[in-house]
Amino acid sequence: MIQIETPKQAQTLPKILNLNDVEKLLEAPNGANPLGMRDQAMLEVLYATGLRVTELVRLQMDDLHLQMGFIQTIGKGDKERIIPLGKTATTVLERYLEFGRPKLRRVSERNDFVFLNHHGRGMTRQGFWKNLKQIAAKAGIDKPITPHTLRHSFATHLLENGADLRSVQELLGHADISTTQIYTHVTKARLKDVYKQYHPRA
Repeated sequence: MIQIETPKQAQTLPKILNLNDVEKLLEAPNGANPLGMRDQAMLEVLYATGLRVTELVRLQMDDLHLQMGFIQTIGKGDKERIIPLGKTATTVLERYLEFGRPKLRRVSERNDFVFLNHHGRGMTRQGFWKNLKQIAAKAGIDKPITPHTLRHSFATHLLENGADLRSVQELLGHADISTTQIYTHVTKARLKDVYKQYHPRA
């Protein structure tokens, strides 16, 4: 019996933001009020760490080790991972913790979630997604965007700047490196686009 190999379905590449759009997004929240400080901190932490949105909203105060420059999280499969936090994200997060979070916290709502909503309760995935869409619109970003877009952008930008695949796998909390390898296809596709756009004989 002759076996006919069916064509493989084309793998959908993750949608990412370029650096210019990331900058516009991170600068869009109004950092002059508690909710704006919170949104700015959430975006900075998300892009700085590549956290899943569920991991982001579940962050507890005890998960922050800002003086040592890292946070810890429990990801899929109850696996703990330690993730470095850059200086910019740390500064924005510290500002929110000092000036924003105390104003959102309610005495009656005794919880240790890092990111609180206007009721003093922990932020939800849905609440953050809704805010993200509004912030993206304010920033003038017209492409579709989800919390995972920043995670994809985090991984892709690391690889584009020379990070090795194993390190990115560990930062993302992927059990299998084949999951991380999709980002190498993204960087290759972007390089090809750059080549076509700028090489005189492309």
